[in-house]
Amino acid sequence: MRIFKILNKCEIKRICVLPALAICGVAAMPLATLAEPVHGIAMYGEPALPAGFDHLPYANPDAPKGGTIRFAEPGSFDSLKPWVLKGNPVWPIMFQPGLLTETLMYRSIDEPFSLYGLLAETIETDDARSWVEFTLREDARFSDGAPVTVEDVMWSYETLGTQGHPRYLSAWKKIDRMEQTGPRSIRFTFVEPDRELVMLMGMRPILQKAQWQGQDFSQSSLTPPIGSGPYIVDKVDPGRAITFRRNPDYWGKDLPLKRGMDNADEIRFDYFGDGNAMFQAFKAGEVDVWRELSAQKWETEYNFPLLTGGQVEKTQIANQRPSGIMGLVMNTRNPIFADWRVRQALIEAFNYQFINATLNGGKDPRITSYFSNSTLAMQPGAATGRVRDLLQPFADDLPPGTLDGYELPQGSDRVLDRQGLRKALKLLEQAGWTVQDGRLKNAEGRPFAFEILLNQSGSSMRSASETQQIVDIYIEALRRLGITPRVTQLDSAQFVERTNNFQFDMTWYERALSLSPGNEQRLYWGTEAADQPGSRNWMGMKSPAADAMIDAMLAAKGDEQFTSAVRALDRVLTAGRYVIPVGFSPVSRLAHSSDLHYPDRVPLYGDWPGFLPEVWWQEAKK
Repeated sequence: MRIFKILNKCEIKRICVLPALAICGVAAMPLATLAEPVHGIAMYGEPALPAGFDHLPYANPDAPKGGTIRFAEPGSFDSLKPWVLKGNPVWPIMFQPGLLTETLMYRSIDEPFSLYGLLAETIETDDARSWVEFTLREDARFSDGAPVTVEDVMWSYETLGTQGHPRYLSAWKKIDRMEQTGPRSIRFTFVEPDRELVMLMGMRPILQKAQWQGQDFSQSSLTPPIGSGPYIVDKVDPGRAITFRRNPDYWGKDLPLKRGMDNADEIRFDYFGDGNAMFQAFKAGEVDVWRELSAQKWETEYNFPLLTGGQVEKTQIANQRPSGIMGLVMNTRNPIFADWRVRQALIEAFNYQFINATLNGGKDPRITSYFSNSTLAMQPGAATGRVRDLLQPFADDLPPGTLDGYELPQGSDRVLDRQGLRKALKLLEQAGWTVQDGRLKNAEGRPFAFEILLNQSGSSMRSASETQQIVDIYIEALRRLGITPRVTQLDSAQFVERTNNFQFDMTWYERALSLSPGNEQRLYWGTEAADQPGSRNWMGMKSPAADAMIDAMLAAKGDEQFTSAVRALDRVLTAGRYVIPVGFSPVSRLAHSSDLHYPDRVPLYGDWPGFLPEVWWQEAKK
């Protein structure tokens, strides 16, 4: 067992980056450890890969290096700084793990939640996970050759936690002390029990203090960030394109964790005004990879010359991750959506069966809960066992169906679901809304009016044209209820600005979820996040039950407790009727250049950040 040196006041003043803050204060307890430093950590149990593993199981250690992979993105960007709220950032820097910036630990997408040392050589914690300590690798370097230091780590955590995007705030608030414990070691001590914090502390981007010191970090910027990752920013055409070039001097290229990874010499992202323009560019050979979101188009529109000639291939990659939630979200900050009966009425009017048949040939299963397609999904029927025990204290305030079971309406194969519309009218009448002179109004004569806000560039999961088709069909049904919503389409920058500040009534909403939900759930649907600009709680829900289920999830000490808490949260979210859900695909449909390849072993998460382009490679063209 290793024993840490107990730091005296003078030593702490010398090594602490923020001596004026309590977070860097003198430790009131000895720094002796209860565990040995290890190479990796799992949320529960042990990580699958032992110390000294050769490579990640879903990477090909013999993959050739070289070539270019070109992607298409919707919309535009005006910032290279995705860690702050301001600006419309270029998202590949954030969502491609380890592309430009790196974290202390690296997540394996072949396990529900396991981390292995990247910038950190080891991780160490106690049984209660009340603190965590990382030791940096001695050879870790930024792309300019400067070493990654404890000072950079501490500056990054404090800056992100105080000036960065709100998603970093809640974890920062839970740190009691941040202190350097050795030349390459840093320890975080937490203010309250939260087993996931040990993991989260390993997943923050580490930025170079010297690059940003003296600047207002909260402002957006087109300055290329200096990272420690395998790629550097090569070319930027603001709003139109960004190219990353593999760094031949990348410090971590020989790590087992990185064997078979980061194979392309160049990765380019071109931005287009809408999904149709993106698809046309792909068919013309100007883009190398296309994620097809429509099952119907996958079967009917892939007969273009590059595919029939063999230059493009179609691949389906299955996954075992949750569906997440996707559809039209209702902003309950608007009083007309505050009543669950109104929200249920609007769900009844949405004829998913017909919409799915029209857009996807009926292929996609519907999202029936936020964690569909996984073991974390709420079970059909009434809640039982620990799930019911967790929810019971809130029974009087929960919407009907939370405890006893909730199902979405079946819909009709006809354009109008008359049974659903009748149910909708009855619910609206119960909530105080009746049809008067052809328009739905309340007792004071105020019309039931709202705006549907759409991004004219589409989204990561739906093209703008598909979203518009869904809304057009929906509006026809709403007119039968005396409701005629106003539809507003905005460019991506305006859409981000309005949704960040919750300036919408109803809009298209997508939230991907993992097999290891944790602290981020507070940002998605926690009470505090409802009033926090930039949070993902677009529905504005303030549910003590949801807050309590998240607390139970974070305090869980085993799989059974964790799964019960997530299933209970799923019930609160689904029966809360905040989103009108559409369908999802349990497979990713990838059309790609035939010279692009990926390993035979597909990870648990399937086509997820960390898979494409990270483990793909390009064969030299003959």
